[in-house]
Amino acid sequence: MEAKFHPDSPEDIATFYIQATESIQERWPRTLKHGDCFALFDALGDIVKPAGSPGGVFYRDTRHLSGFELLIDGQRPLLLSSAVENDNVVLTVDLSNPDIYQDGRIVLPRETLHVRRSKFLYSGICYERIAVHNFDTKPHRCWLTMNVAADFTDLFEIRGMTRARRGTASVSVEDQCRVWFRYTGLDHQNRCTDIHFDPPPKRLSDSQALYVLDLEAGEQVSIIVTVRCISGQGTPPPFSIPYREARRSAQTAASLGGTVTSTNALANRMLHRSGADLSMLITDTPQGSYPYAGTPWFSTPFGRDGIITALQMLWIEPSLAKGVLQYLAASQATKLDPRADAEPGKILHETRQCEMANLGEVPFGRYYGSIDSTPLFVLLAARYYARTGDQETIRKLWPNIEAALTWIDKYGDRDGDGFVEYYRESENGLTNQGWKDSQDSVFHSDGGLATGSIALCEVQAYVYAAKRGAGKLARALGEHDRADALADAAEKLRQRFEAKFWCEELGLYALALDGDKQPCRVRSSNAGQVLFCGIAEPVRAARIAEVLMTPEMFSGFGVRTIASDAPRYNPMSYHNGSVWPHDNALIALGLGRYGLKRAAAAIFAGLFDASTHMELMRFPELFCGFARRRGTAPTRYPVACEPQAWACVTPFALLEACLGIVCDHARREIRFHTPLLPGFLEEIRIRNLRLDEASVDLRLRRHGEGTEVAILSQRGDVSIRIAQ
Repeated sequence: MEAKFHPDSPEDIATFYIQATESIQERWPRTLKHGDCFALFDALGDIVKPAGSPGGVFYRDTRHLSGFELLIDGQRPLLLSSAVENDNVVLTVDLSNPDIYQDGRIVLPRETLHVRRSKFLYSGICYERIAVHNFDTKPHRCWLTMNVAADFTDLFEIRGMTRARRGTASVSVEDQCRVWFRYTGLDHQNRCTDIHFDPPPKRLSDSQALYVLDLEAGEQVSIIVTVRCISGQGTPPPFSIPYREARRSAQTAASLGGTVTSTNALANRMLHRSGADLSMLITDTPQGSYPYAGTPWFSTPFGRDGIITALQMLWIEPSLAKGVLQYLAASQATKLDPRADAEPGKILHETRQCEMANLGEVPFGRYYGSIDSTPLFVLLAARYYARTGDQETIRKLWPNIEAALTWIDKYGDRDGDGFVEYYRESENGLTNQGWKDSQDSVFHSDGGLATGSIALCEVQAYVYAAKRGAGKLARALGEHDRADALADAAEKLRQRFEAKFWCEELGLYALALDGDKQPCRVRSSNAGQVLFCGIAEPVRAARIAEVLMTPEMFSGFGVRTIASDAPRYNPMSYHNGSVWPHDNALIALGLGRYGLKRAAAAIFAGLFDASTHMELMRFPELFCGFARRRGTAPTRYPVACEPQAWACVTPFALLEACLGIVCDHARREIRFHTPLLPGFLEEIRIRNLRLDEASVDLRLRRHGEGTEVAILSQRGDVSIRIAQ
């Protein structure tokens, strides 16, 4: 993610710090997304005075609708209910009229009119049907008004950046049924918002539509409003056509991979929400499906986020990894560009299409300031091949994989010490370029910030796993000398890593080495992620598990990013004491890899308990790291993304960790390594788990200290094995 941290003083605020003047979920609790368009509404389905908040309808990181307020006789309706449906397609809001007075008497008693608003996004258009039903036994007249506005504010302005100049805007009313907002940016791109009303209102201005409704007893009327954020002519398609397409698209996305259910109703809600949120975030690209990182701040492709999301889902849905790999290969850097922190072979950090990115006012048009995306790309390719045996795709990607490996050795390790370090080339880029990219997230035991070229512990583990995996790919492609060289390089890195990063007094690996090769002796979750890649000696992995489960590291709901006794610990910070679901998922996968299932199950249980307190049982990007107290909920982080791709798929990764599940294409085998279901799960069923053309339906049931695995049905050539 881009830098977002808790500053110690106003002078410490980073360039890309996200202002937190209010809680997103308190002000804008309803989120919709489709493709490059997302929207945040209040509980009534409105957008009222969003100012510097992310409320509104956005297309490619520009706010195309900054105002939409529905009024009955000049007053806001009474809220009855408001919810996004389970598949994340439609926001349904039920409203009624308040008491309407005229000359001191009530002329329209409250709860006489029922208003149902149905809103959804599809292909750059926000559709809404407003149905007004008179439930009285006599006719009523009401004045329905809709106040509209479009400010074309760049998302980075909303995040707190200021601009000396902006483009030019205009608005016009056409055909008495549409309002056109137009904006010509300083990047010379024309952006527009076309609001169409059907039927035409009685009166339409550049900021308001007015309907006078004369409703007979029991009568219902409907108004269709379309907000088009893309250039287009003519009347938008009828409401029912894109509605069906949106539903069909969501059903297709939700059907990806196997279906996991359990005997725990709350766990089923959590799993369903995870799948639905992932479906909403997946966006079609020319190279395949890609999970956008999260709304509202990161509704765009991020390299690291996409890769980790694909890794977490690899066992259940490998096709997502193929889309991620192909997209990142197509956007891989091919030349030096210090302004974008780009070097040949480096994998994308993020890409943006907004005005400020196009102008270079922010460096994120196509930005490469990520130290871990490149080794993670290679790692994902290797694990995708082990899962699928898709040699055709790997052959096509092999030049990109080799370019990434060259980057690791040439640009990632410029000082030749065997470790991959980051340093910022762009003066406007990110200071810290690991996943904890806040300005103050890498520091020493005295609280002093690490300086110089920084080698993060988990990045060395990623490189180790990438080289081992690439060696196996090279051997599969017949390049045996290359395979041997990569395996040898991985082993040498492992030995250097153990010698330089292990801190016996901490029982963990150092957070990082600074520019002087001095270790940052801080207990951090980064050391837990090291286990995910298998670089740690087993005896040290067991030590790490013990430390991660101490009260200083484990809040009760999850593992904190740093220990509570660390000098910069702040449970309300972005990276220095908070709990990140995806971070915990990678830690759990590492613990499971070393057979430390009880610790993995404890993490799963803590996060499950946290999810029961979250609206919709949706895992946020992060939450605060305060210690868990009996009967209390986890403390929310005010500007966390919800949904966030690598957070929403956390339950599937945690299942993999606890079950020790491996889908081995080469052996035509699905293995379970000492499976252990956490205490809240008595039984789960996995339907349609595929291995190439074969598939199985499985039931796993807790039995004493272990877990039984039963085959319910089997189609094709695949075997099931329990390994100890």
